[in-house]
Amino acid sequence: MKNENVCEAVDGELKVAIEARDLTKQYGEFTAVNDLNLKVFDGEFFGLLGPNGAGKTTTVKMLTGLSKPTKGEALIMGANIMERPLDVKRIIGVVPEVSNIYVEMTAWENLIFAAELYDVPRGEAVERIKMLLEVFGLYERRHDKSANFSKGMRRRLTIAMALVHNPRVLFLDEPTSGLDVQSTRNIREVVRRLNRDGVTVFMTTHFIDEADNLCNRVGIINKGQLVALDTPERLKQKIGGRVSIEVSLQPIPSLEELKEVSSDVMKTGDKFIVYTENPSITISELIKLANAKEWKIISVKTLTPSLEDVFVKLTGLTAVDVERLELIRPSGRGRGRE
Repeated sequence: MKNENVCEAVDGELKVAIEARDLTKQYGEFTAVNDLNLKVFDGEFFGLLGPNGAGKTTTVKMLTGLSKPTKGEALIMGANIMERPLDVKRIIGVVPEVSNIYVEMTAWENLIFAAELYDVPRGEAVERIKMLLEVFGLYERRHDKSANFSKGMRRRLTIAMALVHNPRVLFLDEPTSGLDVQSTRNIREVVRRLNRDGVTVFMTTHFIDEADNLCNRVGIINKGQLVALDTPERLKQKIGGRVSIEVSLQPIPSLEELKEVSSDVMKTGDKFIVYTENPSITISELIKLANAKEWKIISVKTLTPSLEDVFVKLTGLTAVDVERLELIRPSGRGRGRE
């Protein structure tokens, strides 16, 4: 369950854990992040959502001191990371987009090495490492070389390494991208638990359902600019009006055939999502088309605006673009929550 107290927070009522002030990153004439202003509160689970190349990873690199901003500043618990990098890095954990484990070392050796980097006392480190290996389901494989681990196991080990010094703030850059369902669920549950225990979580993702399920607030970034910032539910309420209709037909028609009803149609599994401003008229048109084509309607249901709809509207992408970029359902699920 989300931390509703943080979810309802207003600037000034809670301590600010992460702050970006006019944060900008340019590579030559290309601006990856443009004047980003953002506050994440202590104990919040915050999600930065956007398509690939929108500026999410660049933002994380600047916030964690891995990349120097062209302009602006990044503060963690009030400390400027460029001015006090060691102080800040002692209280943050960073999980990069690509797992950074040493494959020639065992899981245990990787964690011991990470603990030594953070000057965690040996006795404390051993106990914490045992706990982390058990939490992430790696204890039985602790003496196996990481080269023999699956992608999901390596990802879990990477997150464990970021947690070995018990950070107050955790940055996760695309933590579940490309993982199987079991690994994804395991990571999400561990991160939920950490947040319930008071850890501030800043997560980037291009999976809309992940942000909707996990985050107190969501920022949507597109082409380097923050285009929306609020709770998932408030963002859904703001766009209003637009409704989607989920329909299942036999035999399964083509997208082009259904575009006789609406130009904005998306195929998902064996169903179609039709976006419309007037659901009653669209449903009538669907029935007429089905009768004319001799299709059998298996099911029809209307869906209120979702975070996906917010994303589509604010980024200018079509529903088909979203599906092509794998922005909706990383494991083939529908819109229902886990």
